[in-house]
Amino acid sequence: MKTISDIKELRQQISTWRQQGFTISFVPTMGNLHAGHISLVTAAHKHADKVVASIFVNPMQFGVNEDIENYPRTMESDQQKLTAAGTDLLFTPTPEIIYPKGLDKQSYVEVPNVSDGYCGESRPGHFRGVSTVVCKLFNLVQPDVACFGLKDYQQVQVIQTMVEDLSMPIKIIPVATVRETSGLALSSRNGYLTEEELKIAPALSQNIQWLAKQVATNNDFIGLAKQAASFIDNAGMKTDYIHICHARTLQPASEDDKEIVILAAAHCGKARLIDNQQVSL
Repeated sequence: MKTISDIKELRQQISTWRQQGFTISFVPTMGNLHAGHISLVTAAHKHADKVVASIFVNPMQFGVNEDIENYPRTMESDQQKLTAAGTDLLFTPTPEIIYPKGLDKQSYVEVPNVSDGYCGESRPGHFRGVSTVVCKLFNLVQPDVACFGLKDYQQVQVIQTMVEDLSMPIKIIPVATVRETSGLALSSRNGYLTEEELKIAPALSQNIQWLAKQVATNNDFIGLAKQAASFIDNAGMKTDYIHICHARTLQPASEDDKEIVILAAAHCGKARLIDNQQVSL
């Protein structure tokens, strides 16, 4: 695996592959990789000849009260995992490379509606940062396909909407969430959990699963969500939100909707965990 941080060198390699007739898939990450990230690389291999991954801790998507300096950085271990997974190229830019003018003077991309609410409400400006950096990375890598994990369901919808609205010739591949045997979704933020909190955290996914069964026969979506939030809180977590939504628009679900998604976030100690479950009615 080749590791590149320079934009010119990246573009030269991409151009060479294009001239050779290769297709390209892309897996953007913020590093501190786990099995969930590697599942994206595995999926990427199924859709293109060459797999490019990136590691960039994006300052634009961190809020004023979110400590970017403490975000775990494990580059050497990440490189080993990506190499073992057969990644062809790793792009590792710095903030100065991605935002040479600084964040205050950087143009940005904003995706309305699907960015609002849920994590968009809890983390103001977060999805503007996500869509801006992903758009820029897409322009640099110019992939045919890009793989994103469904653990962050709202993020996938934001990226998919951006690609459609801006007519980007990129196919977005959603990849299923990888979980611990307890049901806890794999996340870099799980590293913040204590041993005791690791026993509590699965309550988030367990109550989402309970809610998924309830909505099959009960369309009191607001009441059911409140009940699930109470269960999560009683388990020792603090619910940020839990909502039953239309699977594509992310608007509150109605009784006529056939494809819905349960979106949830909760605090467990220092960690803010997110999870979701799609349901076909």
